[in-house]
Amino acid sequence: MATFPDIAPDYGASKKAQPNVRSIQFGSGYSQRATFGINQDPKVWDLSWQNRTTADANSIEDFLEARAGVESFNWSPPDEATSYKWVCQSWTKTMPYLNLFNITATFVQVFET
Repeated sequence: MATFPDIAPDYGASKKAQPNVRSIQFGSGYSQRATFGINQDPKVWDLSWQNRTTADANSIEDFLEARAGVESFNWSPPDEATSYKWVCQSWTKTMPYLNLFNITATFVQVFET
């Protein structure tokens, strides 16, 4: 299992949680909710690396391209020391200045063995 390069994302990264919940509404106005599945709360991180060198930008992009949004990889979120499995199916690379690059990516947590 590959590990994401040790290049920290910029501050301002955002984490989204949306537990997988099933609910049912009864005619009397009563409703009931329950989590669905054993891994019902995958996290989603929106990350950015701003004004990075060509070497850092290429390292990030090459890593993501090698997995093509299919193969999972290990990565530790900025607020945790534990590594989890993630996929990245979408990223953008821009060049705002000469020899400096911006990369934005979305990492989605996956549950695999």
